[in-house]
Amino acid sequence: MKVGYLGPKNSFTHQAAKSCFPENQLTSYQTIAACIHSVYQEEITYGVIPIENSLEGSVNDSIDRLFHLGDLVVLGEIVLPIKQQLLVANQTTQIEKILSHPQALAQSQQFLYEHYPTVPIEAVSSTTYAAEFIAQHPDLGLAAIASKKAATEYGLNILSADIQDNLFNQTRFWIISRKNQLLPLALGHLKKATLFITLANNQAGSLHKILECFAKRAIDLSKIESRPLKTSLGEYFFVLDLLYDDNEALILEAIEAVETIGGSVNYLGLYPLKTVLEEEL
Repeated sequence: MKVGYLGPKNSFTHQAAKSCFPENQLTSYQTIAACIHSVYQEEITYGVIPIENSLEGSVNDSIDRLFHLGDLVVLGEIVLPIKQQLLVANQTTQIEKILSHPQALAQSQQFLYEHYPTVPIEAVSSTTYAAEFIAQHPDLGLAAIASKKAATEYGLNILSADIQDNLFNQTRFWIISRKNQLLPLALGHLKKATLFITLANNQAGSLHKILECFAKRAIDLSKIESRPLKTSLGEYFFVLDLLYDDNEALILEAIEAVETIGGSVNYLGLYPLKTVLEEEL
């Protein structure tokens, strides 16, 4: 069994994957797209990908690729606390540029504005790549925003700790697979479900009719979001997260009702949720 994740090692996605799977089963991928496509092509059994951050919202690349590929399901969700650190190779370094993944930069924008308003920012493929790069180039006046794990791995100094804009910063990660797979581990008792819904047309009231299918059955929607279909301007699909209350039959009934009024539904599945505590990392 192989499990892919958005790497490299010690990235936040790696930490999420390692909280559920043994290290020797994990395979690093440089991009979300590469990880998802390897699952789709059944080169690996499972993939662990970021799906939403509490500060910056959905990871659009993950959602869009899952929607357009199809034939993939969500088998579990991992919620990880995200603590960002400002790392340097030498504490006496005059910082001339700060490197990190776009999500980490966005999560730390208030800190950067207050303390380094004139320092150039460069987005790179991952927080761990940023940490590795500045460790390899200690004389270039570089800093990285990354995790404590990355600091330890590459022998870096934490110049400023927990610089994210919100102390309760969290990211959701999904364990994805092909539809014929089962998850060989227990995550937790709380469960959710996710649907991708495409409306049949752009008529007024169409979305209201869709949502009414769930409201009539007292199904709690924890999230609703629109994403462009990438066909023409103004065309969207919708992402719905449902809270599960021990009656999947109601969810299936609601899906049937949506399809009856012309909606197209991709049911990504009913999946358990695991919240990882900071001390577990």
